[in-house]
Amino acid sequence: MNWTQENEDVLTEDAIDTGTGTVAEILVYNDDVNTFDWVIQCLMDILDHSHEQAEQLSLLIHFKGKATVKTGPKPALKPKKDALIDRGLSAVLEEKG
Repeated sequence: MNWTQENEDVLTEDAIDTGTGTVAEILVYNDDVNTFDWVIQCLMDILDHSHEQAEQLSLLIHFKGKATVKTGPKPALKPKKDALIDRGLSAVLEEKG
């Protein structure tokens, strides 16, 4: 994965398809149930994001209603998406492109 910095200093991840499957992304949607701290903790635990990146993503989720939290090969992302759902987050896996 290549990390790039985009507007507003939000770190994003560019997927590189290494032949391991279709490139996809995990989207997390805002809800009125989970706290910022819980979402941040889940993003750090499951997706290995830094605290700063998880915090930025949680703000995007809150203010924009959803955010792409991880991009990569679809087979590798499915268990991560399932783990986010198991922790009560509203997450979906969508193919890119």
